[in-house]
Amino acid sequence: MNGAESLVHSLLNSGVDTCFANPGTSEMHFVGALDRIPGMHCVLGLQENIVTGMADGYYRIARKPACTLLHCGPGLANGMGNLHNARRARAGIVNIVGDQATYHRPFDAPLTADTEGMARTVSHWVRTSTDVAEVGRDAAVAVQNARAVSGQISTLILPADASWNPGGLVADPLPVPAAPPIDPHAVENVARVLRSNRNVLILLADQATLAPSQLLAWRVAEATGAHLLATYTNGHMQRGRGRLALERVPYGTDAAIQALSQYKHIVLVNAKAPVGFFAYPGKPSTQYPSNAQIHVLSRFDQDSVAALQALVDELGAPEVAIPDAGPRPEPARGATTQENLAVTLAALMPENSIVSNESISYGRDFYKLTHNAPAHDWLNLGGGAIGDGLPVSTGAAVAGGGDRRVISLQADGSAMYSLQSLWTQAREKLPCTTILLNNRKYNILIGEYKNVGAVPGPTAMGMLDLSNPDLDWIKLANGMGVEAARATTMEECADLMQQSFKQKAPFLIDLII
Repeated sequence: MNGAESLVHSLLNSGVDTCFANPGTSEMHFVGALDRIPGMHCVLGLQENIVTGMADGYYRIARKPACTLLHCGPGLANGMGNLHNARRARAGIVNIVGDQATYHRPFDAPLTADTEGMARTVSHWVRTSTDVAEVGRDAAVAVQNARAVSGQISTLILPADASWNPGGLVADPLPVPAAPPIDPHAVENVARVLRSNRNVLILLADQATLAPSQLLAWRVAEATGAHLLATYTNGHMQRGRGRLALERVPYGTDAAIQALSQYKHIVLVNAKAPVGFFAYPGKPSTQYPSNAQIHVLSRFDQDSVAALQALVDELGAPEVAIPDAGPRPEPARGATTQENLAVTLAALMPENSIVSNESISYGRDFYKLTHNAPAHDWLNLGGGAIGDGLPVSTGAAVAGGGDRRVISLQADGSAMYSLQSLWTQAREKLPCTTILLNNRKYNILIGEYKNVGAVPGPTAMGMLDLSNPDLDWIKLANGMGVEAARATTMEECADLMQQSFKQKAPFLIDLII
């Protein structure tokens, strides 16, 4: 058995059965092992940032890591944007990065790079396996770290000779690390704050925005009068009927400061205290009042359900039902506005859908109009590096086993970062509906230009414009093997959405906004 074969067997033993790949020469023995060893679902991405984004989306739905296969340091570099997003979304991923053979590395061949150095910027755990006998064990440790409660990124660098040399050993799976225990003093302190104050915000993030934590947080809020909000960049929220109508801290600094101005106490449940995405002239970095007290109930690496259950017990908060979100709306008619699209989405999405939201500025108000949609999972851009919407939706569809409709709310500018995802959707016959929000400009940057106090002139506006020539999304999608059609009214959009939801194949709606 060679090192590559021991790697595949050890990954499968540890529960990793999906590989998103864009291989090169250094990885050919690993590719050969995948061919000989059954059990691994291999999904090809046409660029590494597609591969890493798919692994991110897969984890958010499957709640277990997949592996990626990347070609040397430059291949890892190509995938780093979406590894950054995955790290911020608390996604667990095992990266397998091929590298120069150990004896070839000193000759500084063209693809030689500081692969470890690059990996450390986006990984929680990094190791280079130079001994074929240790490759299987290193793979088991990589999976163990990726399966942490908070989700972690592990990167295993595999020199070519460690892959092809004989002497590989298969490793047994290692236990999933337990989450650090909840501090009982933190629970007592938060309970005291909630009992003695009425201007308290409980801020939820990451796993605390999933349904089990929502129910417990709502019991606390009902018992104490506290308010609930989620942080803006949660990678995964469970929403719709039967879930809490949970709003987020606004994106814009002024709006966020206004929304948080009433609170003297902020309780963090797996969250960080709110700060702006960027600095702006004359405005603070923090978005909460300077005299507000911050109280940590649980850190990002702890179990939010355990923390909130302990708080419920400490308060004696009774069981209470999630409020009904009201009747499901009818599809909107007329112009393609933000509000009309949100209402139509709530009206038509199938039960148990997955929404991948990279609508950027266009979709900031979608939440308040989609609480009465059927129960669904909503995936947000976790780290702010645009270009994750289409890959995340593709990986999520793979995790859904082809049985769950995935709906991408996709801005046109960021879609061009990872357009090749459509090809993988077509190849895998995934039930993905992309609603391409076509305004032919980087609208978010026009707003940010104003936020920093600048006045854009012709040169600046030219760099924010996506026309001249216009992008033809019908031809782009068709070229990737995806059926597509254009909509200029909400009636047309609704008809196309319903048509696509009946297909076991991807479909793109070019929505002119």
